[in-house]
Amino acid sequence: MVPEAKLVRSDNGPVPQGEGWYVVNARESRWFGSDELGRYCHFEGDVRFAELGINVNVLQPGQPSCMYHGESNQEDFLVLAGECLLLIEGEERRLRPWDFVHCPPWTEHVLVGAGSGPCVFVAVGARSGDQQVRYPVAEVARKHDAGVLEETTSAEEAYARFSPLAERAYAEGDLPDW
Repeated sequence: MVPEAKLVRSDNGPVPQGEGWYVVNARESRWFGSDELGRYCHFEGDVRFAELGINVNVLQPGQPSCMYHGESNQEDFLVLAGECLLLIEGEERRLRPWDFVHCPPWTEHVLVGAGSGPCVFVAVGARSGDQQVRYPVAEVARKHDAGVLEETTSAEEAYARFSPLAERAYAEGDLPDW
């Protein structure tokens, strides 16, 4: 039998500890974010998911979810509410609720909040121990403040101009009522 992992209360919500299965509610879970890059909940505790990463993300209009990049693993997105722009392989596409995006390895992409209110989407990505990421220079991304000025493989360089992602507690009105 697989044991249930212990949920430990923190100031910012329940945190799973150890291996095992567990249930957490996204509204009650820990959220991370910055004013520039939106907010996300990744559901992980002290043990990282070995095979699959999953996040719920909330972007305000104009906020990129990350920097335009390509990576050595698959990544997929499902828009649940609101609108966003998908910047992908040098193109721009508007996404709305229930649009699904599949990015095979090395597909260059980023999502940017759009419309008149928050966008909520689920991001899912494969994980491997030797994952590589490349941040290319792309005019479509720079136009939305989601691109680097010089190509790099360093996350530290790509995100140097942003404030650090901080763990945040959910506050009434902080997340959309979906």
